[in-house]
Amino acid sequence: MSELLGYISEGEGLHQDFKFRIDDQAKIARTLVAFANSSGGRLLIGVKDNGKIVGCDPQEEFYMIEGAAEMFCQPSLDIRSHIWQEKHYYVLEVKVEKSEKRHKAKDEEGKWRAYYRIDDHSLKGNSVLDQLWKLERSDKRKPEKFSDEEIGVIRLIRENQPISISRLNKLTQLGFGPLTDLLASLVHWKVIDLQVSQKGMRYIVAEED
Repeated sequence: MSELLGYISEGEGLHQDFKFRIDDQAKIARTLVAFANSSGGRLLIGVKDNGKIVGCDPQEEFYMIEGAAEMFCQPSLDIRSHIWQEKHYYVLEVKVEKSEKRHKAKDEEGKWRAYYRIDDHSLKGNSVLDQLWKLERSDKRKPEKFSDEEIGVIRLIRENQPISISRLNKLTQLGFGPLTDLLASLVHWKVIDLQVSQKGMRYIVAEED
């Protein structure tokens, strides 16, 4: 199996996204920003969502990606590229490294927003994700013993999972500010996980290794 086929066999996820082609620079900029604000990632252009290689014009696609990284990301992003050939198809690989800066892209309304990568989703920033970004670039370590508030929130999540932050706020009555900080810390320590669906972002207790 070639290196490219090995990548494709991994499927889409936290560090990888497939694109048939790039039609919208503003839209692809959100994916680039999400990778940079998280732990980095790879775009494979010329590959369908199901992993089928359909090929692309690497020069044309790189022109679109380069423009997205320079003009539709704030601050602009450095990207690396590689052209793969599989039989008579070309696939453009674009790599984005994790950044110490927080990058933004324009949302559907034209507002500059931070985006983050959760599983195979590129999500618009919210208070928890913004706080999590800060924690992942800090040295805040998991405590040897959790506070009563932390234990209480973990218990409520376990009893009601998957649960939204609004529902959790009603149950805890902590207020969104303190609850946001607490949830971000628990996600950072891998005590709870984020779950993304059509209903939005929900919280669940992480499975123990």
